[in-house]
Amino acid sequence: MALRPIDNETFYREVDEELRRDQLKTYWERFGKLAIAGVVLILAAIGGAIWWHNHQQVVAGERGTELVAAFDDIAGGNKAAAGPKLDALAKSGSDGYRAAALLTKADLAIEAGNIDAAAAQMQAIADDKDLAQPYRDLATVRATALRFDKLPPQAVVDRLKPLAAPGNPWFGSAGEMVAIAYLRLNRPQEAAKLYAAMARDKQVPDSIRTRSVQMAGSLGVDAVQQGAGAGQEGR
Repeated sequence: MALRPIDNETFYREVDEELRRDQLKTYWERFGKLAIAGVVLILAAIGGAIWWHNHQQVVAGERGTELVAAFDDIAGGNKAAAGPKLDALAKSGSDGYRAAALLTKADLAIEAGNIDAAAAQMQAIADDKDLAQPYRDLATVRATALRFDKLPPQAVVDRLKPLAAPGNPWFGSAGEMVAIAYLRLNRPQEAAKLYAAMARDKQVPDSIRTRSVQMAGSLGVDAVQQGAGAGQEGR
């Protein structure tokens, strides 16, 4: 007896479903274990990332507590107790806490009158490429200031000229030392130009701006009038 059309459709659908079941069974036999392993690896990676993030937060909190404890020791006059804490933080993997510890150790050396050790510590921070640039720039300025009278004027210019520029956070401190170095190199025009720029820059500390106005005037440049003229031109 011939099958009716509807029976043919049913037959083909059953065959198709059976083929799909066979294919899925074959795929599972071939790749099932790999799929399970992949899921396990993904879950392990997610779990590891969560654990690492939490661990980092815990470690950062511990380092912060240790740094505060060191500062408390220093404020209380117990610098000997602060030493080991700062030494431990100076070896940590956190740039911020490591830099803070190293800078504090240098400051303690300055307070103790050991300027050479402090300058060497600052220079080590400046040369440390693993630290963020702001820490290195700060250390460069302070190391140069500590050794200023012993450094050749050209060495001061070479070290600080990149920082002695308008817009740089260290323009005032670095610019003042570079200007003095220019004077020692018998380059008064460059010194006057730099003093005038610092005098006009409102981001420079007031004390440095005041000295810059005076120094620019002594070198024949009226920084006040230049500033006023620049303001009028901008209107």
